[in-house]
Amino acid sequence: MMLFKLSLKNIQKSIKDYAIYFFTLILGVAVFYVFNAIESQTVLLNVTSNTKDLIKLMTNILSGVSVFVSFVLGFLIIYASRFLVKRRNKEFGVYLTLGMGKRKVSMILFFETILIGIISLAVGLLLGTVLSQFMSLLVANMFEADMTDYAFTFSRSAMFKTFIYFGIMYVLVMIFNTRLVSKCKLIDLLHAGKKSEKVRMKNPVLCTLVFAAACGILGYAYWKVTGGIYRMSDEKDIFIPIILGVIGTFLVFWSLSGLLLRIVMSMKGLYYKKLNSFTLRQISSKINTMVFSMTVICLMLFFTICILSSALSIKNFMNDNLRELAPADIQFEYAYEPEQEKLTVEELLKQKGLNVDEVFKEKFLFDTYMFDEVTFQTTLGSSYDDAQNNYSFLGYTAREEFMKLSDYNRLAELYGMPEYTLEEDEYMVIADFDSSVEIRNAALKNGETIRIGDVEYRPKYKKCKKGILQLAGNHVNAGYFVIPDSAETDGHNARNYLVANYNAGNEEEKIKIEAEISERMAWNDGDPENSYWISYNTMLDIKEASIGLGAMVTFIGLYLGIIFLISGAAILALKELSESTDNRERYCVLRKIGTDEKVINRALFKQIGIFFLVPLILAGIHSVFGIKFCNSILETFGKDEMLKSVGMTSVFLIAIYGGYFLITYFCSKEIIKERK
Repeated sequence: MMLFKLSLKNIQKSIKDYAIYFFTLILGVAVFYVFNAIESQTVLLNVTSNTKDLIKLMTNILSGVSVFVSFVLGFLIIYASRFLVKRRNKEFGVYLTLGMGKRKVSMILFFETILIGIISLAVGLLLGTVLSQFMSLLVANMFEADMTDYAFTFSRSAMFKTFIYFGIMYVLVMIFNTRLVSKCKLIDLLHAGKKSEKVRMKNPVLCTLVFAAACGILGYAYWKVTGGIYRMSDEKDIFIPIILGVIGTFLVFWSLSGLLLRIVMSMKGLYYKKLNSFTLRQISSKINTMVFSMTVICLMLFFTICILSSALSIKNFMNDNLRELAPADIQFEYAYEPEQEKLTVEELLKQKGLNVDEVFKEKFLFDTYMFDEVTFQTTLGSSYDDAQNNYSFLGYTAREEFMKLSDYNRLAELYGMPEYTLEEDEYMVIADFDSSVEIRNAALKNGETIRIGDVEYRPKYKKCKKGILQLAGNHVNAGYFVIPDSAETDGHNARNYLVANYNAGNEEEKIKIEAEISERMAWNDGDPENSYWISYNTMLDIKEASIGLGAMVTFIGLYLGIIFLISGAAILALKELSESTDNRERYCVLRKIGTDEKVINRALFKQIGIFFLVPLILAGIHSVFGIKFCNSILETFGKDEMLKSVGMTSVFLIAIYGGYFLITYFCSKEIIKERK
């Protein structure tokens, strides 16, 4: 009982100085609960069955992500506990001097960990329950759900998951603390407060060489994920720049601690100005003793910036793309087979019992064409070699798809795209997939001609015109050719398309029509040899799939981004608070020699600011190339929204990371304050 009371008093004394530790644990529990409670919070939302399936899939993925998150938070808790135990070495030494055994000291830590766990879980679950209701609003907004029947709910499954995962973490912390105390020596505990970390002056030549090597490694990694990405022959090649990035980051921090100190020391006017020498040595000492930790924190911040920017941009892309890339209610596509009768989509639909004239109020039927001698490679002409070197993975032997001008203009009218005119010997290319547009523009700029039959056609425009052929949720049109109506196309029919809008007044009627179409389009003829395979895509399907994908990526990105950001900032904050406690006597000496309190506070602010900025700056440099890599991966969605998402991520980063910095400064200021 006495040990329990002592543990309770210790926690009460620690709350003020180590509020960040408790705040981080509470925030971690809340975030963990919020994202695992999404399924329970959304069961009352009025959504379609497909959307319910998407939400269920999203929650299953989030449950899997939670396992990884639990490891990250477990690392954070153990890391934080190490600093807290280290800070109390002298206190434990006094306990042992008074005759208390190591077992009882371990029991004190055991009770403290239990109490901290109970407080963190209780407050975190309470906060998480409140925040989860707002999360429900966000989910409903993203999935455009009806919240008429929504009510306040508490997720027992999320609570049990939180109990289990955090319970395991706290057990590991108890084992870690017990082992740490059992290995301590009394003399080391009593003199821990008098020991100071020595700033080892690393060889400046070696530091310079290592720093140069690190820059070279990072430069090569940056090139691999930007200029060299399309030369990767295998998806496993992406691990090469990742590994190089980790090694380069570690070497930067290893060399920086010695190099920075040497450089500033050579600048006498700056080094001896006010408390700069004191501040710089403190920073060098921290970086020198936290090379691995700084590397991990920098990579966490890098992943946070890239993940949040990409996740938020995908959501924005999806919303904008729906209006641009799905301008009609439905589109059917039928690829002509040589051995089968050439029936149109409309005729095939009527065979399946669908009343086309009644179901559709607007429809447009047209053919596209292919020619054996006109492939992607032949249309590129002299620019083929450059394209092959930069984009080796593309299928250059594929036949190009052609469309007659009058058909294109009718489709453009239905889709809301610009209409064009062509001379009898001209052609144009319609595309919106960025990589393909870049390749084709090089050929168009060169004026590459194509031959169909006996006629040679030249490009009317030096660039591709933006547009689509098939309904889609993202920019996947690699390009098709528009040629004059007079072009010889007999016998080259490749595909038949039917684009239409429903004869419906609202979305409910559209859903009923789609249900009927789905039933009619089932592979139900019984004899596959006599069956005609028709593919189709609808605006509603694209909308649901796009919203679902956007929601999944956004929530997973937010989940991981928040956890990485909290973890990185918390580790820096805990290290700084621990250092402030250890260095309290140094600040007292500064006061005794006449240093003004404002100068001390300013030095502390600079010290903490630089400490927080160093990993953030390197993470920012990484992110420039990381986001460019993400752009190349996400180019099918478009790039216009990436700057907006980067701006939103910056605000997010400043709010959380900057918040931790300010809390750390004020807590450190309180710790080093002169005691009267």
